[in-house]
Amino acid sequence: MIIDLCDSPDLFDRISARAGVFSEPEAAAVFSPLISSIGYCHRVGIAHRDIKPDNILFDSRGNLKLGDFGSAEWFGMNERGMMSGVVGTPYYVAPEVLSGREYNEKVDIWSAGVILYVMLAGVPPFYGETPTDTFEAVLRGNLRFPPKIFRSVSPEAKDLLRKMLCKDVSRRFSAEQVQRHPWVISRSMADLT
Repeated sequence: MIIDLCDSPDLFDRISARAGVFSEPEAAAVFSPLISSIGYCHRVGIAHRDIKPDNILFDSRGNLKLGDFGSAEWFGMNERGMMSGVVGTPYYVAPEVLSGREYNEKVDIWSAGVILYVMLAGVPPFYGETPTDTFEAVLRGNLRFPPKIFRSVSPEAKDLLRKMLCKDVSRRFSAEQVQRHPWVISRSMADLT
């Protein structure tokens, strides 16, 4: 087996080194290739199911690589496209995974939304003193944008976060919808100029 060497700090290390706060252009530079990777996985029927900063790697040229597919499942083999089983990491796991119900690939969208929130705010949207407290906060799914933390974050970024961190899975965006969101498109266009 041959894999790419990713010897640059992973996203967890990058977030830790800067107390988690990225400017919107900096966050978009990470988020755009991340959602593109997730979208590709979903198009071929794979759900990662453990998207977190530790699994977002960078090669020596700064290219993003999504790693650790140990919890991934090929939902394309399943005629209903549904999965089950509690997998993931406390801060990043979607509420439907914790509830014990069947779920679909949109669990990855939730996790990517948590990562975007952390990059913009420096704190996770759902947390507690213990893993159990964190799981309870995730299950409540009460998304907030504290004014002190989010005063410089654009309304478009907050709108995208609301659509990714939507507890109602039927209303939560797909990877394709995230890629077409104005915040993602405008940030991608800014990179081209």
